[in-house]
Amino acid sequence: MSGKTDENSAIDDAIRRAKAHSPFLFKAMERLPELTETLRHKGAETAVNDAKAVASGVEDAAKALRQERLAIAMVLGIGDLAGAFDLTRVMRELSDFADRAMHRALEAVVARRVEGAEPDGIFALALGKLGARELNYSSDIDPILIYDPSWLPKRERDEPGEAAQRYAREWVRMLSDNTAEGYVARVDLRLRPASEISPLAVPLGGALSHYESSALAWERAAFIRARSAAGDIAAGEEFLDQIDSFVWRRTLDFGAIDEIRRLTHRIRETYKGPSEPSPGFNLKQGRGGIREIEFFAQTHQLVHGGRDPSLRESGTRAALDALAAAGRITGEDARLLGESYDKLRTIEHRLQMVADQQTHSLPAGEALDNVAKLHGLTDGAALLAYLTPICAGVAERFDRLIAEDSEPARSGEPQVDSAVLERISNWADGRYRALRSDAALSAFGAMRGDLLSALSAAPDPERAVTRLESLIERLPSAINLFRLLEARPAMLGQLVRIVSLAPPLADELARRPELLDPLIDNSAFALPGPVARLAAKMGVADTDEDDYEERLDCIRVVTGETRFTLGVQLIEAAHDPLDIAAGLSRTAEAGLEAAQAAATREFAETHGRIEGSELVVLALGRLGGGLLTHASDLDIVYLFSGTHEAESDGRRPLGATLYFNRLAQRVTAALSVPTAEGALYEVDTRLRPQGNQGPIAVSFESFARYQREAAWTWEHMALTRARAVTGPEHLREELDALVAEVLTAPRDAANLKQAVLTMRSDMAQHKTAAGVLDAKLLRGGLVDLEFLTHYLQLRERTALEPEVGEALSQLGAAGILKAEDADELREANALLNRVLIAARLLAPDLSRPHASSEAVLAHTCGADDWNALLDKMGSARHSVARHWKAVFGDELEIET
Repeated sequence: MSGKTDENSAIDDAIRRAKAHSPFLFKAMERLPELTETLRHKGAETAVNDAKAVASGVEDAAKALRQERLAIAMVLGIGDLAGAFDLTRVMRELSDFADRAMHRALEAVVARRVEGAEPDGIFALALGKLGARELNYSSDIDPILIYDPSWLPKRERDEPGEAAQRYAREWVRMLSDNTAEGYVARVDLRLRPASEISPLAVPLGGALSHYESSALAWERAAFIRARSAAGDIAAGEEFLDQIDSFVWRRTLDFGAIDEIRRLTHRIRETYKGPSEPSPGFNLKQGRGGIREIEFFAQTHQLVHGGRDPSLRESGTRAALDALAAAGRITGEDARLLGESYDKLRTIEHRLQMVADQQTHSLPAGEALDNVAKLHGLTDGAALLAYLTPICAGVAERFDRLIAEDSEPARSGEPQVDSAVLERISNWADGRYRALRSDAALSAFGAMRGDLLSALSAAPDPERAVTRLESLIERLPSAINLFRLLEARPAMLGQLVRIVSLAPPLADELARRPELLDPLIDNSAFALPGPVARLAAKMGVADTDEDDYEERLDCIRVVTGETRFTLGVQLIEAAHDPLDIAAGLSRTAEAGLEAAQAAATREFAETHGRIEGSELVVLALGRLGGGLLTHASDLDIVYLFSGTHEAESDGRRPLGATLYFNRLAQRVTAALSVPTAEGALYEVDTRLRPQGNQGPIAVSFESFARYQREAAWTWEHMALTRARAVTGPEHLREELDALVAEVLTAPRDAANLKQAVLTMRSDMAQHKTAAGVLDAKLLRGGLVDLEFLTHYLQLRERTALEPEVGEALSQLGAAGILKAEDADELREANALLNRVLIAARLLAPDLSRPHASSEAVLAHTCGADDWNALLDKMGSARHSVARHWKAVFGDELEIET
């Protein structure tokens, strides 16, 4: 009861303010006294429902729509002032009315010419604020009217085009004409393709052709908020599906990005009013105004939405929240801009409520006081004080967006080696298909000076040019590449360093130039998130009936981009190589999880599922330890829960062993067989029971029996780095417990020691170090350190941690190693791992690299220079050798 009284009081106060400060609302209340009384006594919800039905008995569509529009405007205005409706509700109700009005008007004009016909084959797309369901209180609507000549209702002698234009003219008049009943909506059709020359209603074929070939960047921004709103809505939705790739481009169009940058700057350049809230300040176009918030969101959406469907939100606040959730903007920016948007839009509505005019500018003097009092403030000064910090916060964020896109001043052409200069000059002689068009040559010419500057600073210009040529040779067109590099000069330096320093990255980039796309902003230098988030990006939870190959391509795209950006982070020394390796491992785990989910769904379509049984992947080696390099295979074992006697329930049932072996093969293929997006990993399953002689997948029970009764010591050593990485959590825990049971079984220390020494001796004879950077196989390297650690783990049946560094810590904490010895070995392990991780990119053959890569490698590993790095490696290896002798009594010969 008290709530109702509070609402009545708020409505009475809103009505008082409306009568005193809004001539439009005052006149509307006089014309609709019964609806005003409903507001007073029955509340805003009842009143808004009555407003929608106010013209239910009126057959004349034009008259009925005007009556409904006035009623809804009045009720929403009072309800808004009273706080009964929040901004989102007000905008949604206004937008829904506009949809109903457009649809009924289309129905009326078609039926007037073709009796009984429905508006089939003609539809209105809502763009702008209407498309986002964020319509202003007194706003234009920005539709595009499109018709299909083959379906459009018409008289027998009508030409489809003539009939469509007739419908369009009558439709606009029905909505826009200001009669004694008022108007319905001001219609602005200027967002249609080539509006200066095209008809009011655009033929379907012409619209498709325009958006597929000649549309501009601002049109892409407009279509972020497009939806089918009236007429043949299903046809409109089909049209939007057809042009989806125009709006959301999987591979970035860097020419369009450059245009987006220009549009961003143009927002500020074209506004000539006051720079902060004061009389004449435009809440929509002014500095820190509504448009800057909208464009802030849309710019990020256009750049990233092609690769991340979660960003394809039409509403401004929803888009900001999605961008924050995806890590494209900060949560604080999303919150501040979202709250500012609501506040600015609310004041904008107050401006428009006064006289039902589409205005966005603050008035002066008494008129400003009037708007302030309508809102519930004391005077205009209070309103300006309210708006100033809001606009300042928005402007600061928009300033940052513009600053990210600012181009530094360019100097004259630099001096480079004559051979390099000649080779660059020869690019334009027609030898490369990608540089034969005038547009491509123009794009190349625009950034030629910057390219030469970057090459002049490159550690090895000739090698960089050779790899750039390999890249250009594979491109169908170089326009996008050079426009990107012109628009983002900093990225040019990154590209030159990539091709100069990291052969694996350069080779991958030559195969897939679109890998540059993720480097478009600073988020590329953030480490990948948790496995679950990465797997979600790869579509692990996607239950849509997508093509299986498309699912695999999604895994490859996300994995490839993540691996590439991690490689760039490494050569830029953005993170510790150990963190890079952990990121590579999380990425691989997510890929395994997504591949298993996709393969399982596809396999089940034919063979069904086995109740009570699941596939589980056990990771070993560097994946088990969580420190992959860019060259690492995935060492895994496939296991399945339940009994091997079970059978699947599909139309082609299989026994459990055959079922899970075939499924495991599909998971392996999903990661290792090339598709249009390439291959990802070499998958190594030789650590399974009985190696290559055994089945690919075995049951938990068979695995446990083999490990207890038949496994060799080296197999138990491999298990010390094992952990379950796919499958339900309870099965992962069961498998990890099974592994722990095997590893903690009693064993003879002398036999274990002899087995370890024999294995290491055999390995040293058959697998020699590849070069000076082979931190794995060099004596005193990672293999020796791992053998030492695994021996102590198995002998003492403790510290069974898959990551060697953590295992050493636990051995120290348990007193098996002295604390200082454990610390010394942990440091050696970290240093040797850093060297191996970095060398896999900077010196793939593990021999001494080019001088430029030497310096980067040393810096990445925490050494001052190449010689200092070799000294640190030597110290680490001698440390391992000392502890090896202390444990095993054997000398390790450390070559320098």
